[in-house]
Amino acid sequence: MDATPNTATDKHRAYRRRLAAQGNHQIVVALPRETVAFLDELKERHGLRNRSQVLMQLIEQGREVTQQ
Repeated sequence: MDATPNTATDKHRAYRRRLAAQGNHQIVVALPRETVAFLDELKERHGLRNRSQVLMQLIEQGREVTQQ
């Protein structure tokens, strides 16, 4: 493996550190294509930048419903 600081592994590690410093955590999920297409549709409809924002909105809505 390349010992330079620009390896993909080092970049990913630095990215995860930046996320953690912001109080966030990265996860990887396996979803059916239809679900991903639905997330993309919601992303476009609500003018969001990424799927993470869509998931955060859906989770918050779910929390609101369960806390009522």
